[in-house]
Amino acid sequence: MTGRLRLWSGYVLFFYVVTHLLNHALGLVSLRVLEEGRHWFTSVWSNPAGQTVLYGSLFAHFCLALWSLYRRRALKLSRWEWTQWILGIMIVPLGVVHVVGTRVAHALYDVEPGYPWVLGSLVAGGWTGILRQFSLPLFVWMHACIGLHFALRLKPWYRRWLPFLYGFALLVPAASLAGTAVALRDVAELAERPGFLQMLFERARAPTPDQVADLYMMASVLQNTALALLIAVFAARPLRDLWDRRAGVVRLDYGERRSVTQPTGLSILEMSRVAGIPHASVCGGRGRCSTCRVRITGDDRHRLPPASSEEAKVLARIGAPANVRLACQLRPPPGHYRVALLLPAAAGPVEAYRRQPQAHGGERYIAVLFADIRGFTTISEGKLPYDVVFLLNRYFRATGQAVEAAGGRLDKFIGDGVMAIFGLDKEPRLACRQALDAARRMALALDDLNEAMSGDLDLPLRIGIGIHAGPAIVGEMGYARAAQITAIGDTVNTASRLESLTKELGVELVVSQELLDRAGIDLGEVPRHEVEIRGRQGRLAVRAVAKAADLTAMS
Repeated sequence: MTGRLRLWSGYVLFFYVVTHLLNHALGLVSLRVLEEGRHWFTSVWSNPAGQTVLYGSLFAHFCLALWSLYRRRALKLSRWEWTQWILGIMIVPLGVVHVVGTRVAHALYDVEPGYPWVLGSLVAGGWTGILRQFSLPLFVWMHACIGLHFALRLKPWYRRWLPFLYGFALLVPAASLAGTAVALRDVAELAERPGFLQMLFERARAPTPDQVADLYMMASVLQNTALALLIAVFAARPLRDLWDRRAGVVRLDYGERRSVTQPTGLSILEMSRVAGIPHASVCGGRGRCSTCRVRITGDDRHRLPPASSEEAKVLARIGAPANVRLACQLRPPPGHYRVALLLPAAAGPVEAYRRQPQAHGGERYIAVLFADIRGFTTISEGKLPYDVVFLLNRYFRATGQAVEAAGGRLDKFIGDGVMAIFGLDKEPRLACRQALDAARRMALALDDLNEAMSGDLDLPLRIGIGIHAGPAIVGEMGYARAAQITAIGDTVNTASRLESLTKELGVELVVSQELLDRAGIDLGEVPRHEVEIRGRQGRLAVRAVAKAADLTAMS
């Protein structure tokens, strides 16, 4: 909840900054247009509703930033996060002087806080005030853009719009600084006239020297107060750690003989960072993505607190099982837990998008299809490497399109073979019928390919297909970018053996009776065999189909 409130307060402040900087850009036109634009700007933000929203957002954002700093158990941040924090700290002293010199001066001494007063003060004050005034919008803008990048880069549309957003992020501050510089130059030229600045300050009802001293004193008090709060937050952190140790310790086993022992109160992500264990976290531990997710096991798993509404929403989005939690949100009580990181440390924003529930691993009834080109070694002999690659790619495209058209998932290409899975998100009967339909489509596609390449092939391509259905372990397997959802188990091995059996039986398709029964398909007079499958106990009933293209189309 606090993270979302901080985010929305940041959105309000960003909108305020955008309108303010666009107002500055009007200085490229003239001083008169610049001041007229300010009246529109103040009509939005100076009314009671606008001031309530603005100052409420400012106060909430500042307090929640301190609270976030206090809650962090490890200050091992990325370079961008450090940059955002440092910029945010530098905004406070610069922004206090600007606010006191305009808003507070207007409230206390009826100073007109328009551009004549601000620009005239900069001309009279010299380079120190000018550098401070020009630095403030740059620091604010960079701080805001980094925060927005962290908040929005998980959105599917963000990458498409990134070039336009990047242009916007460059043009707005550039136009603002250019407009301010032109307006300041115009005021400096006018200030060369005798008595101009005095007249300007009289119209603005400039404060007296004593009042100016009071304003500076107020700014100093506010700056010191902010500094004292920041120091208090850092001082409270070790006291909190001492208190947390009284409640006990948490031990996490990461496997590969890596374990971490820390006091309670830390999140799993923070414990990983303290121990130097690489751990993915695209959103920086704000609970907005799912890349830090972990699988929790162990005897003490039942002691874990339930997921908050925000964490539960993210977990539901990726279809996570009960033993998967967000490492940045889970602060385990004292106990011993085994932790498995589910994503590589280098995982990016794409990994945070919606993923299939099967990625976390589980048993599911599926249909598996294996296909292989018969005698491909003989066919490829004497051909140039380019011709072999071209032929294989044509074959892979034809078979891949057939699998996808039938509703299956193309799992992998193995040499000149293909593995496909059916039923990841379908009920078993439909999965089995889809596998049969895919075999028929593959045979038809191969006939079309042979006809199209008849002038390049001495012999037509022949294919062997094996299909079996049953329970298998389905999950995301592999490493880093090579990880993908696949299946392992006896069902997969049996389907591969049936594909090899097509050579012995001299047919194009061997399908298990188990799959046909589950699909509700009767192949009539198609020969039936009882075969032994290596590594499998008992005999398996199969049907040998001479031409897979002769199968009736399945819906």
